[in-house]
Amino acid sequence: MAHYDIVLRGGTIADGTGAPLFTGDIAIKDGVIAAVGTVEGSGTEEMDAAGLLVTPGFVDIHSHFDGQVTWDNHLTPSSGHGVTTVLMGNCGVGFAPCRPDQHDVMIDVMEGIEDIPGIVMAEGIPWGWETFPQFMDFLDTRTIDVDFAVQVPHIPVRVYVMGDRAVNLEMATPDDIDQMAAIVREGMEAGALGFTSSRAAGHRTASGEVAPSTHAGEDELQAIAKVLNDLDQGVFCVATDFELVDGVSEEFELLRRIADTARRPVMFPLLQHNEEPDRWMKITDATAAARADGLDMLGQVVGRPVGLLYGLECSSHPFSGCASYQPIRDLPLADQVAVLRDPDVRARILSEVPQMDDARVLKLARSFDEMFKMGSVPNYSPAMEDRVDQIAQRLGVTPEEVAYDMMLEDDGHGIIYHPARNFARTNLDTVRDMVLRPETIMGLADGGAHLGRICDASMPTFMLTYWTRDRTHGRIDLAWMIKAMTHDTATVAGLNDRGVIQPGYKADLNVIDYDNLTLFAPHATFDLPAGGRRLAQRAAGYKATILSGIVTFRDGESTGQLPGRLIRGAQTSPALASAA
Repeated sequence: MAHYDIVLRGGTIADGTGAPLFTGDIAIKDGVIAAVGTVEGSGTEEMDAAGLLVTPGFVDIHSHFDGQVTWDNHLTPSSGHGVTTVLMGNCGVGFAPCRPDQHDVMIDVMEGIEDIPGIVMAEGIPWGWETFPQFMDFLDTRTIDVDFAVQVPHIPVRVYVMGDRAVNLEMATPDDIDQMAAIVREGMEAGALGFTSSRAAGHRTASGEVAPSTHAGEDELQAIAKVLNDLDQGVFCVATDFELVDGVSEEFELLRRIADTARRPVMFPLLQHNEEPDRWMKITDATAAARADGLDMLGQVVGRPVGLLYGLECSSHPFSGCASYQPIRDLPLADQVAVLRDPDVRARILSEVPQMDDARVLKLARSFDEMFKMGSVPNYSPAMEDRVDQIAQRLGVTPEEVAYDMMLEDDGHGIIYHPARNFARTNLDTVRDMVLRPETIMGLADGGAHLGRICDASMPTFMLTYWTRDRTHGRIDLAWMIKAMTHDTATVAGLNDRGVIQPGYKADLNVIDYDNLTLFAPHATFDLPAGGRRLAQRAAGYKATILSGIVTFRDGESTGQLPGRLIRGAQTSPALASAA
């Protein structure tokens, strides 16, 4: 009788194909799924999965663990939410290639765009590489609690070739473009899964400057697209804005031309904006038309509002720019709270007009008509009567007073939730439409980034709890959702060896107490290099997470096992591999 490493018995299996759920056993041997159905043999470990949901490990194609992966063996918070594979190097930011005298430039870019404290990266990143292949060789030495893959980021490539000319936003010469294309080719041949760039106006360095890739010419992008076409591999991802002029987005038309050249998947973030709430539909319709013409274009979407978080332990809050707050901003939290509770200090801060260098950040931080209390049980679809300005109106006070007191709750741990994107219709109906459109794919969880402003790496848990279980109307089918977060994301990235529970596939699995799966509120931790702060978010209900046949989490706690490795290049499906 066959003997296996692990046998899961009697689980409710969502196999990642979208097929109806079924009850069965799963046998694991040597890191792969050996059998599914009724398993007659035994396992070194027998795991009772009766009454539990068994899924493939979640594949997150939009993360920013490029720094964390160099100093940490645990890619939390993502790995604590059933994620077993992450794709890094998004939004054109990263740390390779990078000359020794350009380290500070790359840190400045990453700090500004992705809200990772500069001191954390300065102390945490070991460097030791210059070229992209050397970076990959370094990553090959890392042992992590998830598998991880990398894309070639535009900004380091541009700065590596052009130096200060890139920082100063100069246009690339033909020779510059040839060098950049060669570096991208070199990176792809070293195992990168694609190329990414940023053209988003909001992506600024910590110094407040426009990101070096923002105004790159089409000739530059087309030359890189041709590399992907020549190699017939990789994805091309661009973070950009889609302002409409006479109903047409020039940026979308640019991406469509790139897709025509690359003949590879071209992806972009797709969000609903308050100032133009229907823009996303026009872009999605244009994407559908492009796909009908044979172009592989997809919008990356999230399943809830992109929520900015404000508080005394966050990167900013509504009173960060007030003059009377400046003397206390660096005090320990308890001391801050004591001072802020002083009636005179409170009155003085509430009377001041805040000042910030970035007017956009200031506007967001004072948008009281879009803010809610996060609370100990997070509600990502809050009712309008719970909005800060509505509470203020009922109490006969100012919104500033309500927000001030919210931050001081729980001894200063209070967090204000600002659903800045995907909430223009004041509910999540639009988000449901986004997620279900065939022109979109799940992404934008942003694990490893926006450490003091956003905590969306918990997205897989939210998608299961809110959309497939708790929503009172318009629920999304569970089997469909599992497929969207496993098979679909793995396939678009070229990772055809995972995301499905079938014999021969990688044994990356989650065993979930679905009925009791719980998402807790974000909270601040100080576990980064140099004592750096980040927002974390825990979940309960993940009974086990298995990576390459090894249990990495039990009951939400790390087992200390680190089977995660660098993925080099696209991976062949077991069916194709066996036929070769």
